[in-house]
Amino acid sequence: MKKSAIYQLFSHIPTLETERLTLRGMRVSDAEDMYAYAQHEPVTRYLTWTPHPNIKHTKEYLTYIGQRYRTGDFFDWAVICKEDGRMIGTCGFTSFDFVSDSAEIGYVLNPEYHGRGLATEAVREVLRFGFEDLSLHRIEAKFMKENTRSQMLMERVGMQFEGYAREAMKVKGQYRTIGRYGILRHEWIK
Repeated sequence: MKKSAIYQLFSHIPTLETERLTLRGMRVSDAEDMYAYAQHEPVTRYLTWTPHPNIKHTKEYLTYIGQRYRTGDFFDWAVICKEDGRMIGTCGFTSFDFVSDSAEIGYVLNPEYHGRGLATEAVREVLRFGFEDLSLHRIEAKFMKENTRSQMLMERVGMQFEGYAREAMKVKGQYRTIGRYGILRHEWIK
C-alpha cells in the first residue's frame, strides 16, 4: 500500500470492533483513563517513554495525537473495554515500511486488565486489519529482552521469534537488547 493511501486512511482512523473491545482514535476525553496506567513506572518499564508526571501532561499528549491523526501520520488506536467503556490501553502500528509492504506493531495495556486476554484480542484485530485491509506482507513487533509477558503475547498471536539485536537501542539512558517477532501474511491466513 502506498504511503499516501495509508496517511489518507489514518487521517480518519477507522474504528475496529472485536467481541470485547472497540479500537478507535484517542481523544482528550480519554485523559483520565490513560493517566490511570501511564503514570506508573512498571507500565513503562519496557517502553521507550517515561511515566506521565501528571494529568496535564496526558491531556497535552492526547491533544498532540489529535493533531497527528489529522495529518494521517499516527497509526495507534485507543483500546476501549466494552464492559465498562474505559480506555484500557493502546494498540496499533508504530511504523510502516512502504517499499516492503510491512509494518511494526506496538501495544500497552492497563495492568488492571491483565490476564483476561484483552491485549491478545487487540493485537489479533490489528494483525487482521493489517493483512486484510492494508494488504501487508509482513508485520513485526519488537520487545526488550526482559519483557517476557510481551514475548508470550507475540507467540499467542502466531508470531515467530526471529532473534535478538544485542544492546541495539538506548532507552532511558541504558542500552537494551531488543528481540523481534514477525508474522507473514500467508502464516496469518493459516
